[in-house]
Amino acid sequence: MTAAAEASYSPAMRIKQSFCLPMYRPQGLDLATLFREAKSAGYPATEVWDRFALTDPGWEEIFETARSAGLAIASMSGHRSLPDGLNKAENHERIEAELRESIDVAVRWGIPGLICFSGNRNPGQSDLEGMVVSARGLRRIARYAGEKGVNLNVELLNTRVNHPGYQCDHTDWGAALCEMVGSPRVKLLYDIYHMQIMEGDLIRTIRANIARIGHFHTAGNPGRQDLDDEQELNYKGICRAIAATGYDGYVGHEFRPKGDVIAALRAAFAVCDQG
Repeated sequence: MTAAAEASYSPAMRIKQSFCLPMYRPQGLDLATLFREAKSAGYPATEVWDRFALTDPGWEEIFETARSAGLAIASMSGHRSLPDGLNKAENHERIEAELRESIDVAVRWGIPGLICFSGNRNPGQSDLEGMVVSARGLRRIARYAGEKGVNLNVELLNTRVNHPGYQCDHTDWGAALCEMVGSPRVKLLYDIYHMQIMEGDLIRTIRANIARIGHFHTAGNPGRQDLDDEQELNYKGICRAIAATGYDGYVGHEFRPKGDVIAALRAAFAVCDQG
């Protein structure tokens, strides 16, 4: 656990929760207020997505505002482009440079993990070939990530609803990619919403693969909204199962609130504060 994470973590918390900033920025609610309210609800951290695209405000201002509110940064995207990712060899030089820069940012801000993307399937390329190319790309930077103590979390996404064509759309493929790279710093971002759509059998899969999971995301299914009784996932049970594995990373909320943002974040925290 990084120093920043340790500073924001309370032993009374069964699950360390964060929230993905882009999903919770309604008009009329400034960042300082959002972060202050989230902190009062019990959150130790927030997270951002594409650091490279943040201009108004920039990522440094966001991080400073979060720190002022007592929040750590749990995660951020490590490189550009979800669809144009690691499974293309011609992207490796660019992605390596972007990840190296992001790792340095992560070290400065105590960010434990960076999000990485397989990219969409390439015509004529099998899933195995895509895995081999992705592994080569990750090996270029995995040693540096290990030296700096930062995880590279390859995100699992669904291809049925939200991300047609994305290659890392099943846990088995992602876990095999991690094994192929052979670095303890290359892990999975296990998105519970996405894997419910693709696979189901979530708790059994999480237990079997917990050593390869560096971060979690949540959302209700269907709809990718609140973790309430109108969706099909039992987040109380899921979070109890995660806590029972001894997992000490973050579970980050990535749903679109149906109503008031702060109320939705408070409700999600209560549901997932299980152990």
